[in-house]
Amino acid sequence: MPRNEPHVSETVAEVGEFRLIERFTRHFATTPAVVLGPGDDAAVVTAPDGRVVACTDMLVEGNHFRRDWCSAADVGHKAAAANFADIAAMGARPTALLAAVAAPQDLPAEWLEGLASGLAAEAAAVGAAVIGGDTTRGDLLTVTVTALGDLEGREPVTRSGARPGDVLALAGRIGWAAAGLNVLSRGFRSPGALVGAYRRPQPPYPAGRDAALMGAHAMIDVSDGLLADVGHIADDSGVAIDVDTAALPVPEPMRNAAEALGADARNWLLSGGEDHALAAVFPPDVLLPEGWRRIGTVSEGAGVTVDGHRWTGPTGWEHFTKELGERRARGFALSPPPRYRRSER
Repeated sequence: MPRNEPHVSETVAEVGEFRLIERFTRHFATTPAVVLGPGDDAAVVTAPDGRVVACTDMLVEGNHFRRDWCSAADVGHKAAAANFADIAAMGARPTALLAAVAAPQDLPAEWLEGLASGLAAEAAAVGAAVIGGDTTRGDLLTVTVTALGDLEGREPVTRSGARPGDVLALAGRIGWAAAGLNVLSRGFRSPGALVGAYRRPQPPYPAGRDAALMGAHAMIDVSDGLLADVGHIADDSGVAIDVDTAALPVPEPMRNAAEALGADARNWLLSGGEDHALAAVFPPDVLLPEGWRRIGTVSEGAGVTVDGHRWTGPTGWEHFTKELGERRARGFALSPPPRYRRSER
């Protein structure tokens, strides 16, 4: 092709299903845990523990991502991270990932290759492998990812084990992705650190295993917002949890962005999702593992408070609240109704 002619990408319809699958799967490496990878009716993965941890997440264009804000590789990283963080939140080690994509016929085939490269790179970062999936035609671009994990002989860390007297701790960062979403929805592309956090979250994967080894009583992936997700632990454990905002200082990039946008950075910290930090509850006498910091306490009672008081601001994302769904699809900042509401993961 002459250098001065624009590059024209083939669409998925022009490439066809089988060539598309071949181009998609060529990005996927293997690991010792994979007995049989892509190419057959099903994959085979070792399960030395005898149990398999499994989770699934779905990303829908216009709801979870926009192609003018995120590259295909960004979406791949984001989709894989959302699932691997759930595996880590159970105290398990990620081992494998499957990806299914519904795509409009006019989607450029190279976009799916970019998606595959992002999925493969995030999997490689945790020592896992993409082992298969599916493709189909659909009106909305939708990426569904299933992750598998190995408990390595440990019991799973659930949401229901918190006890009065325990301490609440956090690993990873929160509020960054929500701040990046606000920046993008106002038409800006900087600060790059915030926008990058929205495009490619950085879950603290090893922290989940470390927490399990140190006897964490309960743990959760902070996907919808700190208050909303800690609320799951409080509900499922039958306890009250208080979050100490003094333990959650506002990072400088977030503070500067909030001032420029006329926003409250505290809301990003307490209710912003998609950073995929880990929140866990530990016995009071446990020395917290490296990377974990104390951010609250557990007591008898119910619900979540902030600095000892009922929180009247936003708590997190709720998928089936009509107003929020419409606002997120249009690219506006998250802004739930001002009362605690249990959110869907």
